[in-house]
Amino acid sequence: MRLKEVVIQLQIMYNELFLTAVRMSTPSRKRLMRDFKRLQQDPPAGISGAPQDNNIMLWNAVIFGPDDTPWDGGTFKLSLQFSEDYPNKPPTVRFVSRMFHPNIYADGSICLDILQNQWSPIYDVAAILTSIQSLLCDPNPNSPANSEAARMFSDNKRDYNRKVREVVEQSWTAD
Repeated sequence: MRLKEVVIQLQIMYNELFLTAVRMSTPSRKRLMRDFKRLQQDPPAGISGAPQDNNIMLWNAVIFGPDDTPWDGGTFKLSLQFSEDYPNKPPTVRFVSRMFHPNIYADGSICLDILQNQWSPIYDVAAILTSIQSLLCDPNPNSPANSEAARMFSDNKRDYNRKVREVVEQSWTAD
């Protein structure tokens, strides 16, 4: 699909979502529409996201592994589930792609302070995804969600990086 076709499809999706949000407008839905518009107009490098099936409360996102890191070249899918309490409460975010990381649980849930006790309504979807992308390269092994990955990250960086590269390669073919 050419870039122009993708842009047209995104604009159509935005218009449909906007009309739906106007009809069912709540503070959380209005905020999510604003987040979506901002993410489409000024996307951070290596990040994309959009509501799923015209449901502004459920998003699919992709984070590309940062350049010059073991994650380089990876394409990692996530899901974000928002409640009517957003932005006062964080969304539930999890990786759909298989991951090997000290702060990511086996089910894809993410141990990240801004998604828990450090949440603030100032965070938007772009900030959430950017923080998760940063976490890939800067894990906190002292708060492990995956003890094997944390131990390997601390004790044997070479083996850890090899496992990460395996996950990156799997991300190319995974659905």
